[in-house]
Formats: sequence, C-alpha cells, structure tokens
Amino acid sequence: MAVLAIRTSSWANAVSRLHGQISRHMWQNIWPGMPQQEVPIGHVTNGVHARSWLSASLIDLLDRYLGAKRWQNDPTDQSVWASINEVPDEELWRLHEQRRHRLIVWASRRLREQMEDRGADADEIRRAAESLNPNALTIGFARRFATYKRGNMILRDAERLMAICANRQRPVQFIIAGKAHPVDTAGKDLIRQIIQIAGSQEAGRHIVFLENYDINVARYLVQGCDLWLNTPRRGMEASGTSGMKAAINGVLNCSVLDGWWDEAYHSSLGWAIGRGETYTNYDLQDDVESRALYDLLEKQIIPLFYDRNDYGVPRQWVARMKRCISTLAPLFNANRMVREYTENYYFPAFARTRMLGENDLAKAIDLAHQKERLRVAWPTLSVVEVQANTNGPLDVNQKLTVSVVVGLAGLDPVEVRVQIYMGHLDNDGRINDGQAYDLTDVESVGEDRHRFCGAFEPGTSGRHGFAIRIIPGGPVFDGTAEPGLIFWDRSAEASPQPAHAEAGAPS
Repeated sequence: MAVLAIRTSSWANAVSRLHGQISRHMWQNIWPGMPQQEVPIGHVTNGVHARSWLSASLIDLLDRYLGAKRWQNDPTDQSVWASINEVPDEELWRLHEQRRHRLIVWASRRLREQMEDRGADADEIRRAAESLNPNALTIGFARRFATYKRGNMILRDAERLMAICANRQRPVQFIIAGKAHPVDTAGKDLIRQIIQIAGSQEAGRHIVFLENYDINVARYLVQGCDLWLNTPRRGMEASGTSGMKAAINGVLNCSVLDGWWDEAYHSSLGWAIGRGETYTNYDLQDDVESRALYDLLEKQIIPLFYDRNDYGVPRQWVARMKRCISTLAPLFNANRMVREYTENYYFPAFARTRMLGENDLAKAIDLAHQKERLRVAWPTLSVVEVQANTNGPLDVNQKLTVSVVVGLAGLDPVEVRVQIYMGHLDNDGRINDGQAYDLTDVESVGEDRHRFCGAFEPGTSGRHGFAIRIIPGGPVFDGTAEPGLIFWDRSAEASPQPAHAEAGAPS
C-alpha cells in the first residue's frame, strides 16, 4: 500500500528530517538510478498544538509575560517566546514545583485505585499511595509500548538503577505509562516486566506504572515531570511528539538522537543518549546505551537538578527550562507544521491539479501521451559525445565548460532535460552529494541528434567529477520525478572526469 500511495502521489513526505533521510533510503528502489538525496520524499517535522498541552498555570504565566495575543496568535514567532527570559527564576520554578506536586497527588490516587481494583491488601495500597515523593527528581516515560521504543532499557542494570534512585540526598523516581497494541505480544511482555519490577517492595518506592494510558494521563505527565525520557532504537522513531509536549512545558528531554530530537537537540536544551551511532547487534546497543543513560543521570542530570541556591532554586536547570521553551516552542508546534504542509505541498498540489485539469484535462492527456512516448524511446536514448575542458586542473572560479551530443530516439528536445551531475569525488572515484544542473539545447547536429551546452563553477576546491544524465522535461513534469525515467551516460558514470581547483584556495 505504501508503494501504491507513493507511485500515485505527486508528492510524498516524511515527518522529521531524519525520517526523510531514512525514507529516501528505504524507497530508493522505486526510482531506480536516482541518487538517494534526490529521491522525491521531503519532510515536514511534526508539531503539537501548544494550548492543548500547556498547563493552565503556565498559560497564565505566558499571558502575563509574553502577551496572550502575541504567543497564542503567532506561536511560530521566536522573538515572542524569547520573553520567557523575563520571568524570574523563582517564579518559574515555584510554578513547576506546583505542577509536580499536582502530578504526584493525582498519580498516587491512580495507584491507590489500581491496587484496590486488583484486590490488594491495605498495607500494599498504603505503600503504593505513599511511594511517590513530591520533591524528588521525577522522570516520565509514557508512550505506545512497541519493542523498538525499549521501554525496559532503563531497567537493564537494576542494581545500578536502584542505587541511583535510593540516594537519600538526591532521590529519583520514574513514572511510566503506556499501552501496547492488542496483538503486540512483545509489547505486552515489556509492560508485564515493568509492572513486575514496580511491584517489588524495593523498586516500588521509585518506579510506578500507571494503567489505562490516555490523553488525560499524558497531560499530567508532560506538565508535571522534570525530565522526559525516550529510548527508541535510532532510525525507528519517525518523529515522536511526547517530547515536544513536555518541552513546551519546560520539561527537559533526555533521548536517543532519533525522530524529532535528532534535529532539535542541543546541549543547552537537554541530553542525548549516544551520538547517533547505529548498531547491527541490538544486545550490544542496549548495553552501551543503557550505560550511557546511567552515566548521564549520575554525572550530569541529577547533580544539575539538585544544585540549588539559597532559595532552593536550581538556577542552571531553570535556565535550561527557559531555553527549552523559547527555542523549541516556536519550532515544534502545529502552526509551523500546517504552514509547511500548505506552502510546500498543498499549494503546489492545488496548482498542479488546476493546470492538469484545465480545458477538459488537456494537460493531463498531454502528460499521459508524453509518458508513453518517453517509455518507448527511453531504452534507445544515447549520449554520443561529451567534450569538457578537463585536460588540466581548473583555476579557482574557472568554469567547467561542457558540450554534449545526445541521440533523442525521436523525442523532441523540450520533452527532456539533459543535465550535468557534478560533485566531489570520494576515494573510490564516486561522486558524493552531487548536484544536477541543466544544459541548454543549442543546435541540431544531424538526424535526431542535438547538442546541449553549459558552463559551471565547481564552487569549492578539491577533486570533482561529473556525469551526464537525461530526465523527463517540459512543464507537465515540473517539480515531479517519474519512476524509471532517468538515463545515465554509463561511460561517464563509470569514469567521471575530475575537475580540480587549487587546494585550499577560496572559491
């Protein structure tokens, strides 16, 4: 179904920058011969609706310091959110502490109800209700329990985790919530494992699992936790939005560099588990990344949270909260997302629909006929001659001039685009991150043959190469790519001519 949708759509998009890269790699075979970075799958990173997820108390604070009409009417204006820095640290911290206390009271009530529903005895119910500490560093983890999200990674070294949590001077607690898909047995097993550990007398004072995860549970957590934890296998999380909901509430993120966090992360905003490495051995990956998470907690997160001034305010932590809100709120919100969809996809799609539908679908009929002509002619296209000034190194800013004679197999020159594809060469002689530039049809040089020419600057110093290719042309193909219709001059592709500029010299 995905292939059908991609092939029959004029545009396709991923839901984060990293997801776009992965999607272009996954679906490259739909456009054989097309360089991966040119596969026509873009991205619009997801966003969240700020008012739906901000706590009422934080909305009141933002109204006072940012101006209700300013941040609510144009939440993508970064200059508006910068006013969060005018909020006194003490005021923001006290507000956050109130939200954490509210979360703890509510979660304790939910735990008591859960235990009563299970028929637990009075002592168990009392211990569960008193397990959460309203003043402890509270870490939230709530999402769909798919195996790739690794909801149990924090439990990999239970002894080390208990040592972290049980520190009397700097206590830590985890509130976990989520659901598995009804037929996801592995996801259900993860939940059982967490519930079993949370049910033990020692761990139960620091780890709790809230049942019946829904939007209401999510709101309490993203508004009241201090830290939001996310541990997917890199490349498996398309975007994720729970961390965005937490971030706009000033909750700091600690996550694997995946989905939205891969493009949002900065050391001044939160923490990254690892550096974006990929692994083929999942067991080794879990070991490495769980140790990295424990190290972050022990050496950075917990000390920063409990480093308080004389008024009990962790100033460095609050500074990160403010940077988190002012930087991430204007970027990862639904207003920006909808605008990008509209400008980058919906308006072009609407314009293309009108163009193809004019005059009783005249252009759509032309497009169908042109595709038919192209597919018949494509196997017999040829690059007859390539001439370029590559006898020696090019000086800085000297242009590479190219003349190409192509056999069009009966096609009209306006039906194709003859291009030079050029870029840096790697050690294997392959073009890395190349760019395509159109050549200009200058003359007919015989039956069914045309000369295309152009002049281009390499742009940077180093060893460059180029190849010649042909793709469909004409206004009906503008902005789209047709699967299977890309022709490469194989002799040039196999041995791209290097174009040099002086090493180290400015271009």
